[in-house]
Amino acid sequence: MRQINRVAVLGAGVMGATIAAHLANAGLEVLLLDIVPKELNKFEEAKGLALTDPAVRNRIARMGLEGLLKMKPAPFYLSEYASQIEVGNLEDDLARLGTCDWVIEVVVEYMPIKLDLLQKLVPHLGKDTILTTNTSGLSVNEMAAVLPVEIQKNFLATHFFNPPRYMRLMEIVPCSATDPEIVCGLSDFIARRLGKGIVFAKDTTNFIANRIGTYAIYKGIEHMVAMGMTVEEVDAVAGPATARPKSAAFRTADLVGLDTLAHVGTNSHDLLPDDEERKVFKLPDFMKKMIDAGQLGNKTKQGFYKKEMVDGKKQIFFYDYNSGEYQPLAKPKFPSVLSVKQVDDPGQKLKMVVAGNDKGAEFAWKSIRDTLIYTINRIPEIADDVVNVDNAMRWGFNWEIGPFEMFDAIGVPAFVKRAEKDGVALPEVLKGLNSFYRYNESGEKEYFDLATKAYLPVPVKAGQIKLEILKKAGKVVEKNANCSILDLGDGVFGFEFHSKMNAISGDILSWTHKAIARAESEGVGLVIANQGKNFSVGANLMMMAVALAEGAYDDINMVLRAFQKATMAVKYSKIPVVAAPFNMALGGGAEYCLHSDAINAYSETYMGLVEIGVGLLPGGGGTKEMSMRAIQLAQQYKCDVQPFIIKNFEQIAMAKVSMGAAELFDMGYMRNGDSVSMDLDNLIGDAKQKVLGLAVNYRPKRPVENLPAPGRGIAAAIKSQLWNMQMGNFISKYEAEMGTIIAQVMCGGDVNPGTLITEEYLLQLERENFLKLISNKKTVERIQHMLKTGKPLRN
Repeated sequence: MRQINRVAVLGAGVMGATIAAHLANAGLEVLLLDIVPKELNKFEEAKGLALTDPAVRNRIARMGLEGLLKMKPAPFYLSEYASQIEVGNLEDDLARLGTCDWVIEVVVEYMPIKLDLLQKLVPHLGKDTILTTNTSGLSVNEMAAVLPVEIQKNFLATHFFNPPRYMRLMEIVPCSATDPEIVCGLSDFIARRLGKGIVFAKDTTNFIANRIGTYAIYKGIEHMVAMGMTVEEVDAVAGPATARPKSAAFRTADLVGLDTLAHVGTNSHDLLPDDEERKVFKLPDFMKKMIDAGQLGNKTKQGFYKKEMVDGKKQIFFYDYNSGEYQPLAKPKFPSVLSVKQVDDPGQKLKMVVAGNDKGAEFAWKSIRDTLIYTINRIPEIADDVVNVDNAMRWGFNWEIGPFEMFDAIGVPAFVKRAEKDGVALPEVLKGLNSFYRYNESGEKEYFDLATKAYLPVPVKAGQIKLEILKKAGKVVEKNANCSILDLGDGVFGFEFHSKMNAISGDILSWTHKAIARAESEGVGLVIANQGKNFSVGANLMMMAVALAEGAYDDINMVLRAFQKATMAVKYSKIPVVAAPFNMALGGGAEYCLHSDAINAYSETYMGLVEIGVGLLPGGGGTKEMSMRAIQLAQQYKCDVQPFIIKNFEQIAMAKVSMGAAELFDMGYMRNGDSVSMDLDNLIGDAKQKVLGLAVNYRPKRPVENLPAPGRGIAAAIKSQLWNMQMGNFISKYEAEMGTIIAQVMCGGDVNPGTLITEEYLLQLERENFLKLISNKKTVERIQHMLKTGKPLRN
């Protein structure tokens, strides 16, 4: 694959600018261009500038760049990455495209404008420059037709989903003349460097995700109206209860924008005359009225939902499509939906809900039935296989399982039997088929190929480790209900959490020693990883709440000691241990990472020591570790320890959570030698490679002694700041007390500055003060509130 180091983005609107930001996140040099303004604005006039001044001519691109720094959620991993983006315009700077390895067109989604721009680019492109369009569904071949043959070979669509940093899907759509090597090489680069999940789509209107996702919403509207249901009732069913995101149908529409949704739907209606379900894409009358009235969703603060202050409290209303008015939420409770509240497996939830006998279950069945039939009828029109379609819906619309995985969850024979009973026409291929996915005797996952009517291997990237496949292949060394020890190959073992929400349970603590012992005796290292929704949300609060209710403080002390012993075993093992966190790594999950030899984190890792949210301090060695890191930094730089202690104290006391792995270095949670994987698929594989690298010259560590304690003076300074905050009503008395206790632990207790202490001494302080906090009535209230609402209590 040719090197890609410099990329031009043509179009500095929201989409173009955020694509530029994510390219900068990947360490690429970016040139962001947009049109030249036709007139001066009042600020330029006040400065006496002319239309010929570069500041004016580059204004639109510059404003696009400046807007990135104000966006939420943040498009940059770190704000300083903005310096990797240069701005210019589409008249003066086209010649600079010759220095770019990749040029991305991201102008308005209107074919004549795109064709005009593409033709203007031709003289300025290097002979090896890759040219792509970010169209969300316009014809790639129609665009290619205006390009010379030699450029057509390097031309294709790379459809980013919005926002590019956070949405994993990338739809790759070649034109008929695209060089297959370009498709393969660019796809690999985008996956590896930008962290995208690649799907290969056909050059058809709206490609894969928007075609199926929009159909699902529009068909849901059709059934909603026919069944006399409300917007709120549909969303109660069309979310996590049926393996879709929390935004369900109508909150998703509000998030995307009703005007955008209508545009996509209208494209399908107008440009797909042979689609058997074309009429479904006709814009509903009530949606047209909403769009005309400016009720576009989140961007206009009213759409299918809106928020208003009522009697000083924020209240949510839903849109009543019959009256055109907003109604207060009624919080519908369908028995079928309530029955799956405690079920974790998305496929099992879906199967249970559609089998229900209430109105919600009826809607779930009808809407999903029609969506799945529509989807299977789209192959090979929109994609060659079921894997690309399933990936598109999971990565692009945040479905928990894709359409063909839904078929398998319900059971293909059961689906066929029920649909036939409904009198619905079914494609012949469904009849007699048992499943779309299966595992062969070697543990390899296979999918049913609709073209050959045979099962083929699901593609796996080079270096990718899928724990699901390893388990089917007999690579589980030992397991219990909450964790497993697996053989990752090459002498590296894996320690996997799979408890509810990957919370740290008692058996995870005890099996940490078992996993380390196995790696020490039979291998070269250990990776702590899993492939759940989150790395770990922390300790098991329910277990703690039960012990508190029973007054079993000795049991809590015993669990706390076990937690500290487990993390210390990680830190002082005889083999290298690498943690591979992703998504949420909170509390105890963060403590496991902090004690590992190295961290190989997914770029979207949200890590923090958040125990103060339930009135506690990090008790699994986290408080101790952040104190030690502050002390050791001061020793390294031969400077005062106070600023390091205060910084780490604030992170614990304010429950700071990183907004991405890049922030963890400045927070002190990740250090030199730690690394970040952009591609989630390669996270465990990358961590394994780090273990193998460390194992070559690994030198086990020993518990630290002779640490100079920060001392009571720094603790007193922090206490004074807390008192000032309490007097200013910024924090409560209880919060000041908690902060004081955390400060005392981090400063080594009531000792003189420089008093030599040990790591074990800090652990003992941490444990004693954890038990002191947990016996406080307000802490018990916080734990109970967190378990009930999932949110911290302020008191």
